[in-house]
Amino acid sequence: MTFTDKPNELQQSLDQETLLHRMIKQIRRSLDLQEILTTTVNQVRLFLGADRVKVYRFDADGSGEVIAESIHQQTLPSLLGLRFPVHDIPQEAREMFLLAQQRSIVDVANGKIGLSPLQSKETGKRLQTNIYYRQVDPCHIQYLKAMGVQSSLVLPILHSDLQEQSAKPKLWGLLVAHHTKPRKILKRELKLLQQVADQVAIAIAQSNLLTTAGIKQEREATINRVTTLLHKLPTIQLQGAVEEVISALNGVGGRLYIEQSRELYTWGEQPTLPYELDNNIIEQHPMWQNWMAECKQGNIWATADLYKEPHLRVLALAFRSTQIRGLMVIPLHYREKFIGVLSIFRSEFETEILWAGRCEQNRRQLLPQLSFEVWQEQKKGQAPEWKPEDILLAQALYEHFSMAIQQQQMYKQVQTLNANLELRVQEQTAELEKSLLFTKILKQVTEQIRRTLELQTTLQTIVREVRPLLNSDRVLIFQLKSKSVIVEEINGNWQSVLGVNAPEECFPDEHTRLYCQGRVRAINNVSTASLSDCHREYLQSLQVQANLIVPINIGMELWGLLIAHECEAPRNWQNAEIDLLQQLGDQAAIAIQQAQLYEQTCDAEIEARNQAAQLEHTLHQLQETQTRLIHTEKMSGLGQLVAGVAHEINNPVNFIYGNLCHASDYTEQLLEILRLYQLHYPHPHSEIKAAIEAVDFEFLVEDLPKIMTSMQVGTDRIRSIVLSLRNFSRLDEAENKRVDLHEGIDNTLLILQHRLKGNAEFPRIEVIKDYGNIPEVECYAGQMNQVFMNIFSNAIDALLMQAEGWEMGTGDKRDKKNNAGLIPTIHISTKASADNSYLLIRISDNGPGMPEEVKKRIFDPFYTTKPVGKGTGLGLAISYQIIVEKHSGIMECISEPGKGTEFWIEIPIKSPEKIVN
Repeated sequence: MTFTDKPNELQQSLDQETLLHRMIKQIRRSLDLQEILTTTVNQVRLFLGADRVKVYRFDADGSGEVIAESIHQQTLPSLLGLRFPVHDIPQEAREMFLLAQQRSIVDVANGKIGLSPLQSKETGKRLQTNIYYRQVDPCHIQYLKAMGVQSSLVLPILHSDLQEQSAKPKLWGLLVAHHTKPRKILKRELKLLQQVADQVAIAIAQSNLLTTAGIKQEREATINRVTTLLHKLPTIQLQGAVEEVISALNGVGGRLYIEQSRELYTWGEQPTLPYELDNNIIEQHPMWQNWMAECKQGNIWATADLYKEPHLRVLALAFRSTQIRGLMVIPLHYREKFIGVLSIFRSEFETEILWAGRCEQNRRQLLPQLSFEVWQEQKKGQAPEWKPEDILLAQALYEHFSMAIQQQQMYKQVQTLNANLELRVQEQTAELEKSLLFTKILKQVTEQIRRTLELQTTLQTIVREVRPLLNSDRVLIFQLKSKSVIVEEINGNWQSVLGVNAPEECFPDEHTRLYCQGRVRAINNVSTASLSDCHREYLQSLQVQANLIVPINIGMELWGLLIAHECEAPRNWQNAEIDLLQQLGDQAAIAIQQAQLYEQTCDAEIEARNQAAQLEHTLHQLQETQTRLIHTEKMSGLGQLVAGVAHEINNPVNFIYGNLCHASDYTEQLLEILRLYQLHYPHPHSEIKAAIEAVDFEFLVEDLPKIMTSMQVGTDRIRSIVLSLRNFSRLDEAENKRVDLHEGIDNTLLILQHRLKGNAEFPRIEVIKDYGNIPEVECYAGQMNQVFMNIFSNAIDALLMQAEGWEMGTGDKRDKKNNAGLIPTIHISTKASADNSYLLIRISDNGPGMPEEVKKRIFDPFYTTKPVGKGTGLGLAISYQIIVEKHSGIMECISEPGKGTEFWIEIPIKSPEKIVN
């Protein structure tokens, strides 16, 4: 590549200014260094028309890496992300790039290199000449040929720390342009590219400032978060603060050890000392303790590889089972006193480096690199680096942790002092409060006992309230009369002693006399107390180890004992507890006496109520007996009358019915003879002719058979009515026997046929029969017919009252318009149960219905809703007795105003006596 000072066209000048303008604009617009470098290589490649433009950055170890690249149509292979060894760019070349800001232009074809220093190496002044030529090293030519490059341009990128005015610039990297063909570089182009490199240097400085500011800001934010957690009294969040610090320092684990309290706060991966070192906490190990004693206040110790530290070779065994390699230790002091240590762990890591060709150090000085094929190098067990900003953060947190731990320890000491002081105050006031408390509780228990006058409830209330008051395992009341425990209250799984009788030989009469005189006995330890062997064994059988006994005296008589048991362990009963239980025993005596008086009063009241109920029951039975007698007498007379009338009518009717057939035959024979006379003697005598005309013979001959037929129908009707009357009365069927209830329902409807027929004022009542396939039922047929008669009669009365506009049960008229177009209907339904054990009969009407207060009383004797003189109020009451008492059935009424009435009758198909047999 050659350099020329000949001016190009005006357009190239404008392009140069445009390139510089775009670069400056991009740097000012974006703070992202990678974005700026990418824009730079793209714009420079377009400006030069190069095949490849890249930015090469030097690393700390002297090697370099391509971090930005722009290639024209893949004419050259990509080098982005590849690392180049240290010796690819000789040290003297780096020094020239740094000291003289040298720019090199290599012409591979001619084997020349043009160097363009900005200033003299000797004087440091800017040179007038901008370039000089010399032969290039053949090794360099071979290097470029191996890369496929015929001409190249290299400009240094320098970096100065803007925060330090006296700091010297450092060689940050190179801006490199590669061409696959020879390329001439104009003076203006070189000058412009140098300006671009200078702008990139400015962008690098700005990016470093931004990074530094971000690190500082993050450090301040971390310090604020940790400070908030550490100084939040009284609940100092040491665990949260440790986790926050570990996260801020990119650790995989950490721990805070406090020397005075030997507390340990851990998070993340942790080391574990082997058992042979006698202690699993490394901070308590003697070697660690000696190390901390030697540490100076405020000194932060950090190592990237703890296995390379000689004084940690023993403690390093604790980290063998982990991936921890980096270690930061922050000894904490307060006024030169060691109070704890904060440790941060970092894990080892692996790295992968992509080299531009295999790096072989033994041949690097002999031959140039001829292959740039990508070679991947893996490094394991890399030690993490602790950066200066990490040390600064640790130093900033040092004082906060020290102060927080000291404050927490002082706070705990103050709390301990306050607790001791409170304990002394509580002990001094306990006795005063105990007396007041017992007085208050005694009043409450007394009120609770007296809230009820029922004896058993009173006794149970006494033991329930006393047990928690004394905090005992069992409280019971022993009654002297029954010589057993009658109530108890237990706390825990101790055995119940309810109903247990005390052995008489263990408690002589002398004990009773002493308790009657007010003796109170406190046994602190059953095993050591002065007791008879029988008494001790009895108490031990009840799991009692200590007990307290007070008498319950009513007047001059010992009623019982109020006893508290301690089953868990012996107990020293306090005087206040003994006095309290004695007072409760006195209150219990008063409550028991009141309960006994109340119980006597209640017994007297119950006896009086029983007598009143018995009298009421007797009166009710007398009323029912009277009702039955009236009904029986009435139905007996009615049945005999009906049976007699039916018998008297039956004889002449049978005579007429028996002769009608003969009379009909004789009439037919006579009429046949007359027809024969008319046939053979068509011209009768004048007198006979006159008689025929006088009697209207033709009509007589035609009407006479009709009359005989009508008489036959009439006698049949009379016979049916007589038979129905006999069946309804059932005088010959007073016993319980099998009958067809459908026949009884039909006979009852036949008797009431005259009421079912309509007239000018009342329409006909329609009867709908929905008979099921039912067997014969064992019942009292005559009484069942009475039930049907009562229900049908009431239904007919209700439908008549509805038609006349009467309000059921009130006697008031209603508006007849509401019933216009309504057909009076009685619906009868029968069916047997699924198991053929019961028969269900439902009789309903579409009458006015009944309100709830009327429906509740319809089965009461002498209660009726009909007008005066229309009913006795016995029909449904007797029907209910027949169904429920005589036949062990069910009779219910379902009715609502305006929705009609339905009677539900359910009787067993077989009588209960026969079912049992």
